[in-house]
Amino acid sequence: MTLHAQEQTLDAELVAERAHLDTSREALRRMRERAESLFATGDKVAGDAYTAEQLGRHMARRVKELADDPTTPLFFGRLDFGEADPDHAGRDYHVGRRHVTDELGEPLVLDWRAPVSRSFYRASARDPQGVAVRRRFGFSTGVLTSFEDERLDRGEELGAASRILTAEIERPRVGPMRDIVATIQPEQDELVRADLADSICVQGAPGTGKTAVGLHRAAYLLYLHRERLRRSGVLIVGPNRAFLSYIAAVLPALGEVEVEQATVEDLVARVPVRAVDAPAVAALKHDVRMAEVLRRAVDAHIGAPTEPIMVSDGSFRWRIGLDPLHRLVEETRREDLPYGTGRDRVRARVVGLLQRQSEARRAESPSDAWLRRMSRAKPVTEFLDAVWPALTPEGLLHRLRTDPEALAAAADGLLTAEEQDLFRSGPVGRTPKATRWTAADAVLIDEAAGLLERPGGFGHVVVDEAQDLSPMQCRAIARRSEHGSITLLGDLAQGTAPWAATDWRESLAHLGKPDAAVVPLSIGFRVPAAVVAFANRLLPALAVDVPPAQSLRRDGALDVRTVEDLTAAAVAEVRAALAHDGSVGVIAADDTVDRLRAALADAGVRTATADDVEAAERVTVVPATLVKGLEYDHVVVVEPAAIVAAEPRGLHRLYVVLTRAVSRLAVLHREPLPAPLAG
Repeated sequence: MTLHAQEQTLDAELVAERAHLDTSREALRRMRERAESLFATGDKVAGDAYTAEQLGRHMARRVKELADDPTTPLFFGRLDFGEADPDHAGRDYHVGRRHVTDELGEPLVLDWRAPVSRSFYRASARDPQGVAVRRRFGFSTGVLTSFEDERLDRGEELGAASRILTAEIERPRVGPMRDIVATIQPEQDELVRADLADSICVQGAPGTGKTAVGLHRAAYLLYLHRERLRRSGVLIVGPNRAFLSYIAAVLPALGEVEVEQATVEDLVARVPVRAVDAPAVAALKHDVRMAEVLRRAVDAHIGAPTEPIMVSDGSFRWRIGLDPLHRLVEETRREDLPYGTGRDRVRARVVGLLQRQSEARRAESPSDAWLRRMSRAKPVTEFLDAVWPALTPEGLLHRLRTDPEALAAAADGLLTAEEQDLFRSGPVGRTPKATRWTAADAVLIDEAAGLLERPGGFGHVVVDEAQDLSPMQCRAIARRSEHGSITLLGDLAQGTAPWAATDWRESLAHLGKPDAAVVPLSIGFRVPAAVVAFANRLLPALAVDVPPAQSLRRDGALDVRTVEDLTAAAVAEVRAALAHDGSVGVIAADDTVDRLRAALADAGVRTATADDVEAAERVTVVPATLVKGLEYDHVVVVEPAAIVAAEPRGLHRLYVVLTRAVSRLAVLHREPLPAPLAG
């Protein structure tokens, strides 16, 4: 075939693919209109109010799931199967973000999570999996512009040489995080498609896509176990609100609109946080020993009966002796129930003993009203308050803070006398309600609440930036995933909290998943190799056992230079960065952020904050303490020495800061660079 003929054939195929895209969009529009019609008329076809409400909720969710963004392609690849696959021989499938069918129900686009779509990510020249041709599509703002084919049946595989794959990975970004369904790598796909029953921990170096893996695993599990997880729920736990805002658009773009997102602080927000602990006090409260202190403090409230119960019932008087009362208290204690459930069980058993006596004398079963009256009878409630008194989480912690003897009894052999004094230090209100609680107190109150009542759980929990979770925060998440699985994501080298993890096995034990697999991801696709190599200089000083990050990106730029005027240099660097496509992140020590924003505003450069990911401004000025998990095309780091000096684990924080750039990194400093970087 001549070159001209080849070009004509390719042009004709491009026209055909564009036509298929138009057909698919039209089909998606019809699917959405159908869902909207059912939503509008659901109350007329439902048999009763409850059915109408359930149908309305289902169709409202369906309408959201079928939303179409014209700037995002409906499909990104195609699989042409050869004769080697008897199930799909001679067929081709377009692979996209969601399932789209024509009016007859035939698939126009297959969901990337469908079983046959797996071959798009896993097939290779060595193992074609029945695929003759894998086609990738190039798009620009939703317009199909190109395609490239890999003839796997002939041993042709582009790999890193794929222009379209490389362009998608390196595409400049402004605003929220995007999905990566078009670029998932085989090792990522294996994690994404892990079984629901499996808990996994991903130790991911910067730029390896660990956050995307966790989010896409949530989407995959919802696809595979929709009804089960719709009932039990899926939870995404992030380090802060800025991070959650950054990732919030990923799952809706994949058609998943019912996933809960929260920080650990959101999960434990039983009391308002209105005070701040001294660092040493906070570290003690986050120590796992506090879990046993609280358990003992709760257990200490269970007493032994000291006298029989006598209950008047009209002309009858019922008596329960000490021996049966002792037995029912001990029997309930041995059942190891949540404290509040145990209290209800003791009350029910006392009433049950009274009921037996009544039935023996009256030869009939008492009414429900009689049972309720007996449960509220004064002798019964006095007995209950004596042997199993009502507790509140706030009241329990308040007592430990204000009663040295109660704390000493609960902490015996666990906390030293000095640690007990440290725990009780700081102002405490006269009552729990009058106390100004701290963030660490809120975690302890949640622990106490878990001892009193069993909290509701989720079917699957994804925890990102998990290296900064304290043992007590891990336990808070464990209570919400006791009967579900977890995906734990993090990088030990990026641990910046005083209690940051140094061994994933310890964190997994606190999370209640000690047998979860720990899988390393060390090959990065986002951060350029020059930037990774520069940040890796810090690793020996971070005292963590993680493999150095590697990058497949050979583009990008690194510029480290000494300047006299940091503010003026930062403004000039931002102006230069704006000549390129993509987002610009200016990262500095927290106490210098306001000054930098003001200087940029004076220079006519509009900026956004880390919390405002929807802002149209391309430049974001971010405190170093809030940048974890975020990415920018061009990063300007201002005065590394100040970032390091601002906190005890400053070198870890600097490692995080330096690895936020996905194209270009400029490091501006007036003070000498930290020794590991300079060396």
